Amino acid sequence: MPQPSAPRKTLGRPPRISREEVVTTARRIVDSEGVDRLTMRRLATEIGSTPMALYHHVRNKEELLVLLLDDYAARALRRPELPAQPRERIVVAAAAIHEALAACPWIVEVLTADDLMSSSALWFVEQIVDGLVACGLTPERATHGYRAIWYYTVGEIVVRATATRRRTDDDRPTYRERVFADLDPSELPRLAQAADHWAALTAEDTYLDGLRAMVDGLLSAR
Repeated sequence: MPQPSAPRKTLGRPPRISREEVVTTARRIVDSEGVDRLTMRRLATEIGSTPMALYHHVRNKEELLVLLLDDYAARALRRPELPAQPRERIVVAAAAIHEALAACPWIVEVLTADDLMSSSALWFVEQIVDGLVACGLTPERATHGYRAIWYYTVGEIVVRATATRRRTDDDRPTYRERVFADLDPSELPRLAQAADHWAALTAEDTYLDGLRAMVDGLLSAR
C-alpha cells in the first residue's frame, strides 16, 4: 500500500526576520566598520537572508540610516532637567543633543544628510523652538533660530571628528600646521602672533561658549 508523501518543503525561502534584527545587525556593521560598509546586500548576508526580504522592513539605505539614527537617539538621548529660564532651556537642550551625537563614531556621515531626522530627538527640538518663542521670537524666527543652532552643532561635531580621524591616521604635521609655521608677520601680524598656539587653541572644546553666543545673538535680533 503506497505511503502518503511527506509535505513538500519550500526550498530557498529565506527565514523570517524582524525589524529589530535588521537594526541590530546594521548597528553592528557601522559600529565596527563604518557607514560606508553598510549596504543592503551586506546586511542581508549578515542576517542570512536576501536583500528582497529586507525591503519588507526598509525601502533603501537612507531609510535604514533613519532607523539607526532613531535607535541610537532612543538609547543615548536623555531628557535633562530643564531650567525655568527659557534662554537656559535652549542651551541645555542643544547641549544634550551635542553630547549624545558627538559620542557616536558613525553619526557624522548620517548627520550630513540634513533631511534625516530622528523622532526621538523631536522633544529636544521642541524645547529649543519653544524657548526661542518664549524669549520673544515669532514661530518663524524661532524655527530659523533652531536651524542655525542645529547647523552649528552638526558642524562642530563634523569638524572635530574629521580632525581627530586625520590625526589618528597620520601623525605628520598637517597642512595647516605647515602653513602657520611659515606665516609672514608683516602681512598677517595677528595670525603670526598666535601661530605657536593656534593648533592648541582651536582644538579646545568651546562648543558651549559658541552656543551661548549664538543664542544671545538670535535673541538680540528679535
